Amino acid sequence: MKKWVLSIAALIIVAGAIAWFNRVSLVTAYVEYRTGEAYAEVAPPRDVPWGKGPDPAGASGEDSPPNIILIVADDLGYNDISTFGGGIAGLDGPLQTPNIDRVAAEGALFRQSYAGTGTCAPSRAMLMTGRYPARTGFAFTPMPDFFDQMIVEIQKTMDNDVPPAMLDNSAIEEQTPFEEQGLPSSEVTVAEVLQAAGYYTAHIGKWHLGRRGGMLPHHQGFDDSLLMSGSLYLPKDHPDVVSARNDFDPVDQFMWASGGFAASFNSDEEEWFQPGGYLTDYFTDEAINVIEANTNRPFFLYLAHWGPHTPMQATRADYEAVGAITPHRKRVYAAMVRAVDRSVGRVLDALDAQGIADNTIVIFTSDNGAAGYIGIPEVNAPYRGWKITLFEGGIRVPMFVRWPRNIAPGTIIDTPVSHIDMMPTIAAAAGATLPQGVEIDGENILSLTRPTGAQNWSRETLFWINGHYQVVRHGDWKLQVNDRPTDGMQSWLYNLATDPTEQVNLADTEPEKMRELLALLKNHQAKARSPLFPSTLQGAVMVDKTLAERFEEGDEYIYMPN
Repeated sequence: MKKWVLSIAALIIVAGAIAWFNRVSLVTAYVEYRTGEAYAEVAPPRDVPWGKGPDPAGASGEDSPPNIILIVADDLGYNDISTFGGGIAGLDGPLQTPNIDRVAAEGALFRQSYAGTGTCAPSRAMLMTGRYPARTGFAFTPMPDFFDQMIVEIQKTMDNDVPPAMLDNSAIEEQTPFEEQGLPSSEVTVAEVLQAAGYYTAHIGKWHLGRRGGMLPHHQGFDDSLLMSGSLYLPKDHPDVVSARNDFDPVDQFMWASGGFAASFNSDEEEWFQPGGYLTDYFTDEAINVIEANTNRPFFLYLAHWGPHTPMQATRADYEAVGAITPHRKRVYAAMVRAVDRSVGRVLDALDAQGIADNTIVIFTSDNGAAGYIGIPEVNAPYRGWKITLFEGGIRVPMFVRWPRNIAPGTIIDTPVSHIDMMPTIAAAAGATLPQGVEIDGENILSLTRPTGAQNWSRETLFWINGHYQVVRHGDWKLQVNDRPTDGMQSWLYNLATDPTEQVNLADTEPEKMRELLALLKNHQAKARSPLFPSTLQGAVMVDKTLAERFEEGDEYIYMPN
């Protein structure tokens, strides 16, 4: 009897040990099982019935409001764009972005343009509303079920000595369901403002601002919405896809485990169908369909690309076209950026073909900087930091605005602008009325495109608040403060006029400037509402190294809550 009990105990111990050492595989398998069930009933590709404007005549004359196209890339690096001398790998690098460059050259280039924050969803909420998280409460990026726990477990298996991620288990227990983590329907989006002004409004691609409770795009002011409903660009086994998996990256492992290839159209339920091709190209095909169907009435198109966000998947044609870039993941990434650039060119060509380019505003930006977890060091050069930090590399993004009828080619603007400015700018261009009784934090940046615009610009201060990680830029001074992981306060103070790449921390030598900027942060936070849903995960991010590199004592890093 005793031997039998001991044998069972030994088996339990062995089974437990095996489960422990294979816990990542077990969690990954469970996520794959759950998502596999969800995507099992995805229908074949289908035609998308976009709204159609008047034919043949409509509101397209000299006095008609402009069409407006907002193109947002996902996790695109500042140095990925050849306008800034990058092109993936330095000046005249192996990948150029001539179509994105064309938007910059033929319109206004804002040389100090900022994302709303260092992660995607809050930035997108600011693009849509013109309001800080202090007003909306939309402070953190919604995370799918098990994402936070899986990230922590995978990181424990990594051999790079990066400080550990931390979970808030009490917050996890109280967390709002993923589908309900979003922008409340009470918020007024730019689409609602333009819809009220007589615009046809269309959304294509990523949303990430909620899926229930009136949070979907077609409930938030978009007449039609083609919603990205999976995270793959093509099925994993597609003959024309070239993929790169980054085993050093927990996010990448979750993406591959949870990925599906699906879209939906104006659906409150999960009525999914397969996209009709590589996701970036498919979204562009449908954007052109929107343009061609609505040439004779004012339209607003929000083209929210997934590219070049992970998982890394490119078409074989793009992979071959970019040439022998190494390592493999960098070549796949370059091919993904090439697809985004091609998309912009095809949109511009469609406007030319329809004869409406002159009175169409095309805005190009990215939701934040490129991620360090893709393991490509140059993507945000010359700036320090990555996505999930508030160093310049995490929040410096392109902001190009092309409007041939009203903006002179080659316009260069040095005034700092932000994603919070997009909503009031677009509304002003359309002649639309901003919502009554709603505090809008952004400003109309079109005024800066006039010869005397900068002289009449009065705003000096921008804020980025992610829980305990808080940043203010006032004039040329930028202060970052963070009280994790220690009880003390980390502070980084930079004069961006003389130190735009944040090399010399003046926190200990400029006490008066420190007090001034801390007071601005305190005042901003004093009026802030609580986050709509709590942060459950504290992730450590190295400032100057990618996740493919080893952390060493003395390396700077931050903890950013989400």
